[in-house]
Amino acid sequence: MSEVRDLARIERIGTHSHIRGLGLDDQLQPRDVAQGMVGQKGARRAAGVVVKLVQEGKIAGRAVLLAGQPGTGKTAIAMGMAQALGPDVPFTSLAASELFSLEMSKTEALTQAFRKSIGIRIEEEADIIEGEVIEIQIDRPAAGVGAKSGKITMKTTDMETIFDLGHKMIDSLSREKVSAGDVISIDKATGKITKLGRSFTRARDYDASGSSVKYVSCPEGELQVRRQVVHTVALHEIDVINSRTQGFLALFSGDTGEIKSEVRQQIDQKISEWREEGKAKIVPGVLFIDEVHMLDMECFSFLNRALENELSPILVIASNRGMARIRGTNYRSPHGIPIDLLDRLLIINTAAYTEAELKQILTIRCDEEDVAIADDAKDILTRIALDTSLRYAIQLITAARLVAAKRRSQMVEMADVNRVYSLFLDEKRSLQYLKEYQDQYMFHEVGQEAFRSEASAAMDM
Repeated sequence: MSEVRDLARIERIGTHSHIRGLGLDDQLQPRDVAQGMVGQKGARRAAGVVVKLVQEGKIAGRAVLLAGQPGTGKTAIAMGMAQALGPDVPFTSLAASELFSLEMSKTEALTQAFRKSIGIRIEEEADIIEGEVIEIQIDRPAAGVGAKSGKITMKTTDMETIFDLGHKMIDSLSREKVSAGDVISIDKATGKITKLGRSFTRARDYDASGSSVKYVSCPEGELQVRRQVVHTVALHEIDVINSRTQGFLALFSGDTGEIKSEVRQQIDQKISEWREEGKAKIVPGVLFIDEVHMLDMECFSFLNRALENELSPILVIASNRGMARIRGTNYRSPHGIPIDLLDRLLIINTAAYTEAELKQILTIRCDEEDVAIADDAKDILTRIALDTSLRYAIQLITAARLVAAKRRSQMVEMADVNRVYSLFLDEKRSLQYLKEYQDQYMFHEVGQEAFRSEASAAMDM
């Protein structure tokens, strides 16, 4: 009896993995609960307007600031924007502190992030062979040494043709697991084989088929056709490929290094020519910079200049600071951002969640993490989120499930939540503990006043 193995699908549940979009209808009106989004109706509607602005793609250099206290869904709104834009629009996300840890200058890192967020849609005509596979014949050398050869018979509803196969095409057919009855397309220029599905005429070959099997009709007309093919690549990828001899390999290794401005100027000039000839189209995307108050004056000055460029994406930044000191200076400014950059920003404010909204978010997170929780335990979690923070309450969900599993229960009860609440401290209780026992920690001789001043200085940064 053959061994049967069950392969479980591996999933990683992240902080915002439940976000599917902005939860807006066709008129950009926010629904109460939709696509993982709860509350923040004004902010979501404003973000929907920004998404429409990006999709039109006619205006460059717009910048949006998501401002609000911690835990009010700023990053969730940015992730919702990325989901709403779809896979064809470039969306680049980075934290401001990343710029100071890369092996390149800050302005170069920002330039690369900007150009990653600009897509180039290149249209070209390609010769395609498309039809249903009737038969594949492969001739292998008798001695086992030498090149393989063969023939493939393909047909449409109007014609049938036999093509000779080289060893590379044979390897490609084997890799794609092409067999008689499959409908395939072959790019003549590159030799790329795409399996379109299984022909309807072969639907009765097997008593049962898997859910992944797609049945399509046999193509009509000529086997060889000219078709419009569209490729979308990021501007940064073109920079990397043209910056060095092995630039294509650098895309996979991530070691792109600094790219000369002359290379970028030549690429911009070439893309401008393609646009005039109708061969290429600019697809402006979104660059999202979280914790933007961590940038310094050099980076803010660069952003001011970069937003004036014609090849500029929509810039979305987020900050949870109020009046804060601009990094590297002694000047204080709203959100830790210079006034001249604030003038360029469309500011979207996020407000604190209500108790009902917190409960709904916790319900969504329990479903996302596949945790069955009792109503009274959910009420306790909601109260904890209201008194401490939503992030802390979300972290307790999986921990409470593990405590419930230890007593062999599938349902998280109130006692399980209370248990993990006593095991893991929140920020307020941790600070209270520190104040009570700070003289038992190292360097406690600093003194209470110095402790307060250092804490307030850290909050201003």
